[in-house]
Amino acid sequence: MPDPIPYEEQESSSYEAYFRDPSMAAESPLAWALHQRTDLIDAVRGLLGGPQAPARLRLWCFMELASQPQGRLVRDDLNRLFHVLKPEALDMVLKRLRDLALLVWDATAQDYHLSPLAQQVHGLLAPLTRANASEDDDMATLLAQVAGAQALGLADASQIKHLHAQLARLHDDFAEAIASGSEALLRAAQPRFDRALALVEKAGEALTALIRSDFEDPRLEKEARALGQGQARLLSMASQFTRALQQADRQRVTLGSTGITSSDVRHWLQQHPALHELLGDALATGVRPVFVSQHDLVDVAEGEFERDRPDPQRSVGLPPAAEAAAGSMETLRMPFELDDLITKLASWNEAAEELRKRPVRDAVLGGRFAQAAYRMQLLPLLGDAQARTLKGQTGDLARSPWRAVLTPGTDKVDDAHVVALSAGHLEPESR
Repeated sequence: MPDPIPYEEQESSSYEAYFRDPSMAAESPLAWALHQRTDLIDAVRGLLGGPQAPARLRLWCFMELASQPQGRLVRDDLNRLFHVLKPEALDMVLKRLRDLALLVWDATAQDYHLSPLAQQVHGLLAPLTRANASEDDDMATLLAQVAGAQALGLADASQIKHLHAQLARLHDDFAEAIASGSEALLRAAQPRFDRALALVEKAGEALTALIRSDFEDPRLEKEARALGQGQARLLSMASQFTRALQQADRQRVTLGSTGITSSDVRHWLQQHPALHELLGDALATGVRPVFVSQHDLVDVAEGEFERDRPDPQRSVGLPPAAEAAAGSMETLRMPFELDDLITKLASWNEAAEELRKRPVRDAVLGGRFAQAAYRMQLLPLLGDAQARTLKGQTGDLARSPWRAVLTPGTDKVDDAHVVALSAGHLEPESR
């Protein structure tokens, strides 16, 4: 008895014959739109129909023809373009393209050119020619189509609906990775999630303009609003994804002081070509049980009880009083340079006859370079209103009746450790 013919391969009089009610076949907007493009569907079906090898050959030749900059090609041009093909294979492809009305032969000009239908087919199949294929090609293509259509004022509800569906699928995939709590799934989904966010961000301006536009088509307005909600859901997931990764990082365990984490071990195990080899001869040696006699068990138990039982004769009182040993307390002391500077300013203030402007070098120089630099850094505190309220030597310095006036230039000085310092002087406060 012959095998039954699959239902989808059975001959049918029409597309409507597959429906329970033939009148319902064209009520769906999508089905109606497909019905209007039957010529395009037949061209794609004829181009890609049949076994894989000839279908790939026809597709390659068609894409090569569509990428040529010439509008018209003579037969010599085709022979040079497809010189790697056998003549009969090239004739077979050209005949199929002519039968599908994708390639038109002009008998008057004796040349070939692509039909408008071929340009539409090329637009559908162009993503197949991308060299760097990735998981986000579908989303990138849809975003490019929607953004380009919006810029040209040709936005279509079906494109927006397909993009919204792709965003929803991505959201569900990432939500599943977050809900799993698995570091492996989160790490695997992170590059794809970052690429999706980058694509949405790059097309954000066009999508925002599309969502905020005024539409005359109710379907277009409805799909644009739904697209905005899908975009917001995907963008709001960024914080959830980050928290899930942080939670996975907190659960990571570091193995001793080696710096190796459980994630490193998991990754190494995943990359190992043969996990069974790690056992080696571990199971080659049989288990050797060690039996302990009952008397040994009793002796050990009695020793443990005696060791843990408190001694009733042991004194539980406090130890006798003892005199504390003599000690000293070290406190933080300000640098000696600060005390010297305060003393020097006070001596200048007490000498009434010398109450005049003093060059900066008189207050700064003395000792090594580090000491001079430290005194130079203290000069801005003179007269500082906030520093005057402090207690201690810092406040004493700020309350000194002197002000530092520095200029942008530098002065050469005769000192063993300092060659030059900022020009300026110290002047007394007006009394």
